[in-house]
Amino acid sequence: MVKRILGCTTQDFQNFTKQDFKQSIKAAEGRTICSEMVAPRPTIGGELTNAEIARAAGADMMLLNALDVFHPVIWGVESGETAIKELKHLVGRPIGCNLEPIDTTANMLENRLEIEPGRICTKESLERANQLGLDFICLTGNPGTGVTNQEIIRNIALAQKHFNGLIIAGKMHGAGVNEPILTKEVVEEFIKAGADVILAPAVGTIPGFTQDDLLAIVQIAHANDTLVMSAIGTSQESSSKAIIEQIAIQNKICGVDIQHIGDAGFGGLANIENIFTISTAIRGLRHTINRIAISVNRN
Repeated sequence: MVKRILGCTTQDFQNFTKQDFKQSIKAAEGRTICSEMVAPRPTIGGELTNAEIARAAGADMMLLNALDVFHPVIWGVESGETAIKELKHLVGRPIGCNLEPIDTTANMLENRLEIEPGRICTKESLERANQLGLDFICLTGNPGTGVTNQEIIRNIALAQKHFNGLIIAGKMHGAGVNEPILTKEVVEEFIKAGADVILAPAVGTIPGFTQDDLLAIVQIAHANDTLVMSAIGTSQESSSKAIIEQIAIQNKICGVDIQHIGDAGFGGLANIENIFTISTAIRGLRHTINRIAISVNRN
């Protein structure tokens, strides 16, 4: 048995297998927080990385957005081959990144956004993510990139062959594509392809996506030993604390295992007080203080 993520130290994370990581999240019973951040953007903390700031506010998992895995740039650490290693040394927490399954044939609702090859999911970028030492990847799409559910399914299977860490897959919004965000049938295909964690919009962030919709996804996932991460990816990460609390509790009621908070705040990170708020809402002050205060040097 492994520790639940609420009590994990840096040393625990260093020794985790992929299955250990997944089990520690499951054991925390819906009290895990993933904070997304724009990796290369100058932060509100001066020379501090966004990951250090997010950790200090209570985040457990650090999801790097806009990271080019072939040319890694993370504000606050030396760019290049050792960037992820140095970031892990600073925060002592699991680090992951977005890799986008772009579909060039997608029926777009808006102009397509072109991104660097190092941000697109391919065999080469997955192998590179391994080399950098990333603990998890998130197969999803930024606004306007043209990521489709079918391409996510194809890339989950690809990631199973070429990436050693946790595979998170799904959508937090439409990514500019004219298709349903997430259906039960699509979730079943994600699971069949090998996703470890299903990414779904948080209730309260996407028009028409209800508690019943999310609950159905959670039930399918949990019946197949798959986790679920709800995501605030619609710039509501800069809303009032009252809104964040409401979203957090609604999604905990639905049974999600991880709650994600996006990067649309000052310096490419959610408002710091909102990371803290989501933490205290879903796990209380005791566990929030534990995650904030624990030293990276504690065994």
